[in-house]
Amino acid sequence: MKTEQRQWTAEGGWQEIKNENLKDSANLVLVFGSRTLLEDASKYSEIKAFYPSADIVLGSTSGEIMEDLVYDDSLAVTAISFEKTKLRAISMSISDAKDSFDAGVQMAKKLEGEGLAHVFLLSDGLHVNGSEIVKGINSALDKDVPCTGGLAGDAANFSKTLVGLNAAPSEMQIVAVGFYGADLQVGYGSVGGWDNFGAERLVTRSEGNVLYELDGQSALDLYKMYLGDKAAELPGSALLFPLGLKFDEDSDTIVRTVLAVDEEKNSMTFAGDIPEGCYVRLMKANFDKLIEGANLAAEHTTQKGGNSSDKLALLISCVGRKLILGQRIDEEVEAVKEVLGDGVTITGFYSYGEISPVVESARCELHNQTMTITTFAEA
Repeated sequence: MKTEQRQWTAEGGWQEIKNENLKDSANLVLVFGSRTLLEDASKYSEIKAFYPSADIVLGSTSGEIMEDLVYDDSLAVTAISFEKTKLRAISMSISDAKDSFDAGVQMAKKLEGEGLAHVFLLSDGLHVNGSEIVKGINSALDKDVPCTGGLAGDAANFSKTLVGLNAAPSEMQIVAVGFYGADLQVGYGSVGGWDNFGAERLVTRSEGNVLYELDGQSALDLYKMYLGDKAAELPGSALLFPLGLKFDEDSDTIVRTVLAVDEEKNSMTFAGDIPEGCYVRLMKANFDKLIEGANLAAEHTTQKGGNSSDKLALLISCVGRKLILGQRIDEEVEAVKEVLGDGVTITGFYSYGEISPVVESARCELHNQTMTITTFAEA
């Protein structure tokens, strides 16, 4: 497996970061960039000219990751040439979040086949129910095949997100890539680093990923109370206070982040389901624990990802972490690189949701406010 990278910025245009002269030998290209840049169809044409034989997967972001730095308003392009692993890339449109489960099932069934070792999923970040897509994938995939990926972002604007496969990206798209063969080595890890605060609260009214009431009271009013002056900046300011969700007393905590609010319906829409009868607690940031979480996620990948020195690390972190860390944002990427080593090619983006199994299982879950890492190498 070989990788190379290039980057586009307004100041420097196209610049080569790592050149392996892949050209026609590249079979997969990952493109992460700002929504405004990806809306320019000429950018896709330029990337296609660089790698005419590759499947090109594109997604809008809330920030781009390349090596140990985080960028805004750029294009991060990573080309990969797999020598022993076969690929199959597919895409589909989704018009309603209620179709998310069926979309997950359909994507998984299209990728079914002998030797399927891993699935990478990139989805529209606003018109889907991420947890339902994950449930659909889990219901149709073999239980030993992990899935990782994320939901596209749009800075902190929550206006529209773009995803594409072998074409200029557009709204309401989902892309999945299947990796086939016994030589592929995949590692994954997903860790948060947020602190709980306040009382544990019962979800007393919700519909899928739309939350109305906690302990019989308006969830939106509760958020506004905690946000104070920042309530006027909803939904973006709610990223400072995600919800820690537990399905029962013994389950692990899964973090959920806000995507939208509806003042008329007095509701909040999250990236994944908030089922009635579950318990939630508000969470807040701890700078050092967020960075330690990124470090721990990288350590988890090394437990599963093989020992190849020619490795690609795909980092998907949450926009909420980026807003909290601010000028310290590079530190969480540096923490990952410190664990993985200088020889690993690093790319990724800031998202509206992260998809990864928990460490002990191949079953994927939707996460929010985590650093999620997938590493790829060939034996």
